[in-house]
Amino acid sequence: MKSSATAQEVARLAQVSQSAVSRTFTPGASVSEQTRAKVLSAAAALGYRPNAMARSLITRQSRIVALVMSYLENQFYPLVIQDLSQKLQKQGYHVLMFISDLDEADEVMAEILQYQVDGIVLASTMLSPSLANSCAASGIPIVQFNRVADTSAKARYGTNAVTSDNRRGGALVAELLLARGFERIAFIAGLERSSTSLERESGFAGALAKAGTQVYRRAVGHYSFDGAKAATRTLFSGTGEPPDALFVANDHMAIAAMDVLRNELQLRVPEDVSVVGFDDVPQAAWGAYQLTTVVQSVERMVNATVELLHGQMLGNAPPRYVVVPCELVLRKSVRPPADPPDTARA
Repeated sequence: MKSSATAQEVARLAQVSQSAVSRTFTPGASVSEQTRAKVLSAAAALGYRPNAMARSLITRQSRIVALVMSYLENQFYPLVIQDLSQKLQKQGYHVLMFISDLDEADEVMAEILQYQVDGIVLASTMLSPSLANSCAASGIPIVQFNRVADTSAKARYGTNAVTSDNRRGGALVAELLLARGFERIAFIAGLERSSTSLERESGFAGALAKAGTQVYRRAVGHYSFDGAKAATRTLFSGTGEPPDALFVANDHMAIAAMDVLRNELQLRVPEDVSVVGFDDVPQAAWGAYQLTTVVQSVERMVNATVELLHGQMLGNAPPRYVVVPCELVLRKSVRPPADPPDTARA
């Protein structure tokens, strides 16, 4: 069998240097259009394909970024994967995805290190001390996406993190529901240990307390569809008046809650119960839901993640914690404000 063509053979046929061949096949590298055309023509004639693994042995860079996730059920994360992959590919990197345990990524750490990855992005999973130690020892930059370690872990391991302003987002929800006159406002949390859920609840409860009230009822949905359904049933069972408004820690669970309210409990949204989510996934705007929610900007969060990761891989950027602003988008799942009294005839 004929052996594969080499970069040297392509360089000879194209009458360029071997480094010009390398730059032609390196995304983002500087090479003139004339040289690029000559190299591509020679490569096509010889059937040459660049060997990424061989190049990584020479450069000691795999050009691979590991993306560690614990679940893909939430519609927010497919958007993140798409945007992150596209932006990293434009810089000459490729994403290799790993699925970890819901709480920590330790179980896949050994596998990640086998690929000699240049960086790691942790999304929807937690950074444990052992994982941070392993990556620090290997010199591999880590960026936590939509998660943040506690203060002591950030200080000790110098980790990067990118989140939206979850506390402010929770406060915005409370301010909206209070302004609309709701009195029995319930909350469905995500995971009890998740920084996103903790921060959203903190901002929400803090704004309620500032107004002299508190969360009427609380349940935990574990960031799952079925978990949110069970939490909704719990909140609306038992004695006493049911909630008249519901803040849910993400849209994925909010949609599940709306299904239970309407289809099982025969309650109208927003006439009987108003519902607010968090994320603004595409499904939130669907006609069947029209969910009022807090917008997390995937593009801004991904841009910050790529910037942090690239800077650390180049060795010229200190660890940072980036907080991206968020905002409310008002749809039809929240009751509109009451009409002001007619004073025209007074």
